[in-house]
Amino acid sequence: MDLKNLTQKTDGGEFEKLLAESNFTIPKIGEVVKATVLSISKNEVHLDIPGFRTGVVRGSELCNESTDYSELKPGDETEATVLEMENEHGEMELSFRFAGHKKIWDKLSELQKSGEIVIATVMDANKGGLMINVNKIVGFLPVSQLAPEHYPRVPGGEKNKILEKLKTFVGLPLEVKVIDVGEEEEKLIVSEKAAWEEKQKNIISAYKVGDIISGTVSALADFGVFVKFDDLEGLVHISELAWQRIDHPDDVVKVGQEIKAEIIGVEGSKIFLSMKKLIDDPWKKINEKYNVGDIVEGKVLKINPFGLFVELDPEIHGLAHISELSSKPIQSPTEVAKIGDTLKFKIISIEPVDHRLGLSLRGAKEKSSEKPADEKVEEVPVETPAKKPAEEVKAEEPNPEAPKEETPEAEEKKE
Repeated sequence: MDLKNLTQKTDGGEFEKLLAESNFTIPKIGEVVKATVLSISKNEVHLDIPGFRTGVVRGSELCNESTDYSELKPGDETEATVLEMENEHGEMELSFRFAGHKKIWDKLSELQKSGEIVIATVMDANKGGLMINVNKIVGFLPVSQLAPEHYPRVPGGEKNKILEKLKTFVGLPLEVKVIDVGEEEEKLIVSEKAAWEEKQKNIISAYKVGDIISGTVSALADFGVFVKFDDLEGLVHISELAWQRIDHPDDVVKVGQEIKAEIIGVEGSKIFLSMKKLIDDPWKKINEKYNVGDIVEGKVLKINPFGLFVELDPEIHGLAHISELSSKPIQSPTEVAKIGDTLKFKIISIEPVDHRLGLSLRGAKEKSSEKPADEKVEEVPVETPAKKPAEEVKAEEPNPEAPKEETPEAEEKKE
């Protein structure tokens, strides 16, 4: 039915009546219409829009982001977007390009709602993540949305090294989930981590807090150790590696090392592990080794502005605060010690529950300068006059009747 001819043969009332009876809606510019292919040439495709008129797709509008239009032949059903209601030849001007574009974005929106896992090809990388292609639409995969095995664990978080790692993924197909779609802004954000989490749900559900796992150290970071086990990956935070204080995880383990750990937390796809929970806490029996007031030898492991970290033994470390380093005011602990020094300290506090032990360098020096309480002072004998026999003592006593010896003063009085 030709709508143009119909309007010339009927008045408005009859035309509206016919439209109502046929349930036909006049397409608008920008809408996608269904059509049948009439003919195909190198530069044009003619379509029949049932019940309305013919249309044409030509020039750049033949190109599209979907492969749905590349193998069309006469008689095929297809879709096109209305660009103009009527061109110079009286045909509707149509576009495969816009129809294909809209169709793909509609599909991406469906993928976001369904959560279906799709393949994204990595096209390029920048410091924030990866440029990817999904169904011929360019999107973005942020670094934070990479799966654990692809996350760039670079010591110190150096951006240039992170970028180098990300560039190694160019050309790779990654399994992702669509997490954000915006057709108007042409925004597409995907997540490899979400797809990985989806696949790990059943495996993770088999584990619970308290389980002991055996795994391999897959990577080290300043904040802890990543451990692979049963197609999963868990994190041992640096505070859960050992009971003593450590500066870096490589003080305790190396990449590739087989270890055992206890699961202490599960949050979604995140599994938190502890190695030290499988070791007896040495602080529980610390009073069998050390007591407040003891003078002990310790090795300086680290120096901070507020004091010295000291190793008493491989399991027990203590802190000598700067105020306990010298009897004289000092500006820095480096004035009295350097890393590696072995010095004597006095234990001034022990807190087993908090795993704290306080040391004093000046206290040890002060105590060493004191005399031990049980040291005996050598007595020097004092000579005393020997007692004379009673007869000799009596003989030496003055005789009251004997004449008194004259003194110079007495002589003067006589004169």
